Amino acid sequence: MRRVLKLLSKRSELELKKRVSESRKNLENLASLIELPEDAIREDIEIKGIKAAWINIPQSENDQIIYYLHGGGYMEGSIRTHQDLAMRIGKASRAKVLLIDYSLAPEKPYPAALNDSVEGYKWLIKDQKISPSKIIIAGDSAGGGLTLATLMKLRDLAITLPAAGICLSPWTDLLMTGNSIGTKSQVDISLKVWDLYFMASLYMQKNDPKDPYISPLYGDFQGLPPLYIQVGNSEIILNDSTRVAERAKEANVEVILDIWDNMIHVFQAFADWASEGKEAINKLGEFARSKFR
Repeated sequence: MRRVLKLLSKRSELELKKRVSESRKNLENLASLIELPEDAIREDIEIKGIKAAWINIPQSENDQIIYYLHGGGYMEGSIRTHQDLAMRIGKASRAKVLLIDYSLAPEKPYPAALNDSVEGYKWLIKDQKISPSKIIIAGDSAGGGLTLATLMKLRDLAITLPAAGICLSPWTDLLMTGNSIGTKSQVDISLKVWDLYFMASLYMQKNDPKDPYISPLYGDFQGLPPLYIQVGNSEIILNDSTRVAERAKEANVEVILDIWDNMIHVFQAFADWASEGKEAINKLGEFARSKFR
């Protein structure tokens, strides 16, 4: 029986690796359909062992930074998969963009991603001498949740906070307790709850899912900078956004909750094909420019 258990464990490990590998490959293939425009210049760098990239566009103000944390359920995603979305937000904000390839599960579970995001921010303000008032942290999906977790961690470390936070369809409750998990299950064609449970288990491992640095919904929002949240009303994690907005308001944090009718998860990523995505990104840019001022 010990041999049987060992065999089954090995098989499970191989199936997990295959599922993770195929999921990452599929996302990379999807991203390959979109190339950066010729006037967008990407410069690959390394920040204390973390792969990163600057993206400059002609409208960029070099002292205004969108620090972007990509989505992908903490399991997939990269600079490559999210460079177009980040570039568009930077262009609308007239800001330079910094993306990082933070650590991914299951190889490097929590708190590796959070540690990387904090290191990237510290590098901006200490090594690059960028004023925190000229930095906005932004992210989508898991990156949106990581944005909030990073803000909370920076506050708790007594590090000066950025001008604002921008969250696109943020994943903020890895317990999946929101009512929309059930009520939106028939209309959300991009997210499935079993995939979320799988990704959450890889990222959390044996940690408490209510740890605020894992699920920011359960954290303290006191003292956070202004937040702008965009989400589609067809998402199973719609309530991850609505409940975060409520928590932020209770803590007297300035927050804008922008719910878009009939929009899917991170619909802004399809701005190349959908006018709603372009419109939403323009609104993000207006918000960012107002906070940079």
